[in-house]
Amino acid sequence: MHLIRRNRILRVSPAMRQMVAETTLRPADLIAPLFIIEGKGEKEEISSMPGYYRMSIDNTIAEVKAMWGMGIRSVLLFIKCADEAKDNKGTEALNPDGLMQRSIKAVKDACPEMVVMTDVALDPFSIYGHDGIVADNEIVNDATVEVLAQMSVSHAAAGADMVAPSDMMDGRILAIREALEQAGYAKTGIMAYSAKYASCFYGPFRDALDSAPGFGDKKTYQMDYANRIEAVKEAVMDVEEGADIVMVKPAMAYLDIIREVRNSVDVPVSAYHVSGEYAMIKAAAKMGWLDEQKAMMESLTSIKRAGAGLIATYYAREAAQLINGQ
Repeated sequence: MHLIRRNRILRVSPAMRQMVAETTLRPADLIAPLFIIEGKGEKEEISSMPGYYRMSIDNTIAEVKAMWGMGIRSVLLFIKCADEAKDNKGTEALNPDGLMQRSIKAVKDACPEMVVMTDVALDPFSIYGHDGIVADNEIVNDATVEVLAQMSVSHAAAGADMVAPSDMMDGRILAIREALEQAGYAKTGIMAYSAKYASCFYGPFRDALDSAPGFGDKKTYQMDYANRIEAVKEAVMDVEEGADIVMVKPAMAYLDIIREVRNSVDVPVSAYHVSGEYAMIKAAAKMGWLDEQKAMMESLTSIKRAGAGLIATYYAREAAQLINGQ
C-alpha cells in the first residue's frame, strides 16, 4: 500500500493537533451574562441553571473583577425587576436610579476596561412578561420602539459600552442609533439580537428573571425556527440600520444560521449559548451520561467554528478557567 497523502500525520499528537487547529477559543471570545438583583451580599442559585446565580451588585462586582482576571472582556447585564415596579409602559426601565442603571455605573466604576453590554427589552419590566407594550392582547411595535430608544439612551448615560436590544421589534436598531446620536452618545455601540428565534430553550432564563409571558407566546415577534433566509434578511437590515454586532440566538440548534449570517454581513457575529443549552449539558453530566468539560468545550468551539466571533454563554467562567489551565 503506497499512499501519497496520509491525513492522520496531522493528528499524531496533542501538540500537532493544537498546531494545526483551525478554530481556537479564547476567553476574550466569551460574553458573560450576569443576573442582578437588589440587596447586598445576595447570591441565589437558579434552580433550573445549576451553578449559576442571581447576585446583588456587590457580588456582581466581585464576579466581574474575577472574570477580567481570567481574560473575559465583556459582560451582558440583566436585572430582575421587583413585581411592584412592573407596568405596561416600561416606566422602571427608564428610571435613572433603577437597578440596571445603578449596576452599569457600579461595574464600570469597579472595572472600567470591561466592556459592559446591557439587555434592552421590556419583558423584565412588563406585567405581561412580553418584550413590548401590550394593547388588546397585541404587542405594539412602534410605541415599544420609542421606549426601547429611551431605554438605550438611559443605559448609555449610565456608562454602558453597548446596548443589546433583544426584543425583535421592527425598526428598533435605527431608532436606537438615532436616539444615541441625538443624545450625544455616538460612541455607544449596538449589539442587535438580529436572528432571535421563538425557542423552547429559553425556559431557565425566564425562571431566572421571572419574565415568562403572561399570555400567549412570543411568536409574533421572535422568529420561526423553520426559517433560514429570514435570519439573513433580519441581520442585513440591522447592519444597514446601524448595528455594530449582530447576534443569532439560540446557538447549538442554529449553527447553520450562524454560518449563513457570517457569510452575509461585514460586522462581527455573536451567538447566544442559551440557558436551555447550558442546562441540558448540566443535567446530562449530573446523570453521568457525558463529561461536562468536554461537552462544554466541544459545544463552544462548534459555535465559533460555525462563524460566531463572540459567544454569550453561562459557561464563560468555567470555559475561561479551562482554557487558562486553572
